[in-house]
Amino acid sequence: NAEQRYLSGLSGKIRAVEKQSIAAELETALFVSSASMVLKLGIASVALTGSVLLVQGSIDVLTLFLFLMAASRMYDPMQGALQNLAAVIAMRTNVGRMNEILDAPLQTGSEQLTNQGCDIVFDHVGFAYNSGETVLRDVSFTARQGEVTALVGPSGGGKTTVSRLAARFWDYQKGSITVGGADIRSISAEHYNKLVAYVSQDNFLFDNTVRENIRMGSNATLEKVRTAAKEAHIDDFIMSLPDGYDTKVGSFGSRFSGGEKQRIAIARAILKNAPILILDEATSASDPENQMEIDKAIQNLCKGKTVIVVAHRLSALKMCERVAVVENHTITCVGTHEEVRKNNAYYRKAWEDYETARNITYQLEGGEQHE
Repeated sequence: NAEQRYLSGLSGKIRAVEKQSIAAELETALFVSSASMVLKLGIASVALTGSVLLVQGSIDVLTLFLFLMAASRMYDPMQGALQNLAAVIAMRTNVGRMNEILDAPLQTGSEQLTNQGCDIVFDHVGFAYNSGETVLRDVSFTARQGEVTALVGPSGGGKTTVSRLAARFWDYQKGSITVGGADIRSISAEHYNKLVAYVSQDNFLFDNTVRENIRMGSNATLEKVRTAAKEAHIDDFIMSLPDGYDTKVGSFGSRFSGGEKQRIAIARAILKNAPILILDEATSASDPENQMEIDKAIQNLCKGKTVIVVAHRLSALKMCERVAVVENHTITCVGTHEEVRKNNAYYRKAWEDYETARNITYQLEGGEQHE
């Protein structure tokens, strides 16, 4: 039902880009045309003034010719420089975007890991992508090692942002985030990355072979890669490809479906075997036939690890020891499934709606079988 609203907004954005492009082209055209006119008038002025002086006998023909030649030689490079200046002005937006990347602060920290265990503790954390735009405020909860902690809540509440802060994709502005008692900002991004395996909804595959995408630059043997792929239930599919594990995945994994890319990413996490595992709806694109097998693989992967799961489907909460509800950019309730269901209105209603829908589906399927 959101199609018309989306298309209406898209049309507005296209019209805005059109107006901006026309304004930019007119600005450049007026600048270049005006400058060219001034330069041409300069040559005309030299010719006119020289002709008057020639008639008056103040200069001779050779002198006039030399001035005209000098003027033409001087003004042509100046006109070219002005056109290049217009191109430089038009590049301001692109240069500004590149400077945003180049000027971004580097994530620093020690290369020696000082954490004791891998409990992740959020203590009154606040975060904003842009100044003045609150994304998270006063977020506090603990994801314990050996437990699966689920983040649930309405869309736009901040679940994915919490998971990405735990993975240190960004640094928080307020409060603190610690891993095993060590502030994550005290650990270098490269070394902290060794502690974390992250599987998202939209996983990135490099334009390389399936084998390299699973082992991600490690020295893992093909046997270990295949073992991880088997646990992720993607080995049979890979072996059916023309070149097996040496098959190129294409740009951004364009040759594979969303579910296949997710299972490759899960195999990547299984092979990495990091002590911290973050799953952002990691099986959202999986078909029902593979869902149960992948859930089992993830359960094996989670053993003994600190696991944060961003859950959009309530059925994924079956393997979670703790639930944290993310609403209105903060954590409103933390506890076991029963505790949160009892104390949080959003979670309680979500489960009631889920159970109602499941019962209706069961009744419909039973009716069809009876008929």
